[in-house]
Amino acid sequence: MNWITNYVRPKLNSMLGRRDMPENLWIKDPSTGEMVFHKDLESNQWVIPASGHHMRIPAKDRLRFFFDEGKYEVLENPKVATDPLKFRDEKKYVDRLKDYRNRTQQDDCIINALGTIEDLPIVATVQDFAFMGGSLGMAAGDAIIKAAETAIAKKRPLVLFTASGGARMQEGILSLMQMPRTTVAVEMLKEAGLPYIVVLTNPTFGGVTASYAMLGDVHIAEPGTMIGFAGARVIEQTIREKLPEGFQSAEYLLDHGMIDMVVSRLEMKETVARILKIMMKQPAAEVKPAIAEDAARAASA
Repeated sequence: MNWITNYVRPKLNSMLGRRDMPENLWIKDPSTGEMVFHKDLESNQWVIPASGHHMRIPAKDRLRFFFDEGKYEVLENPKVATDPLKFRDEKKYVDRLKDYRNRTQQDDCIINALGTIEDLPIVATVQDFAFMGGSLGMAAGDAIIKAAETAIAKKRPLVLFTASGGARMQEGILSLMQMPRTTVAVEMLKEAGLPYIVVLTNPTFGGVTASYAMLGDVHIAEPGTMIGFAGARVIEQTIREKLPEGFQSAEYLLDHGMIDMVVSRLEMKETVARILKIMMKQPAAEVKPAIAEDAARAASA
């Protein structure tokens, strides 16, 4: 019995036992329910190949796909007070920040980077929804201002990818103050005669929409992006009316003149490069006719 117990049974268990498998090998398409292998999704910039549904993409992956050869230089963000209001809800704000910093390996939700797209030097800013819902606080405000100042100093256009639920409540009025501050930074950029392109990604809401997200020379949105100030349910409860189908979606806003273009993430780099080269009067690389036509129309709008 010892031989069976000590040798045969463990041997069978090791041969037939269930192996631990990663939970994220297959990802479900929210629009069709189709299961997609995660490697295929990553290589396609987190866009479902069959349906074209745009999944949320990590900020660093977005920069890697956007810049030439995936190469870019990250700018160090300014240091700000960590918890000026000593805020606490379910947990201390300082503990919440520490948790998100460990999860994302970032100081806050904004990443600024220098690089080129189709050999055109630019400054790119990405708002990462994975860090506290991309909420706008003092750190994010200072980082956006630094991006604008860097663009002015280096005479480069600024491309900003938004993704946010709005202002950061843990910083109260200090968070709301970032709306006029970032607005002034955008105006400085425009006074310098430099293009400012905003790419709206899902979701973009609240004070972000009420400030720098809607001040671009050209507004581009990814397909299916939800954009607005207040949520649809809040609006319906306020006006006591049923909202139209697709209200606040990128496609609805395009039809009603609030944004200029809806562009797939797979075509975003060449579209933005085309627009910027038109605006800066530089020769553009050859592109697909449809993309060239859309870019020219947006730049002249």
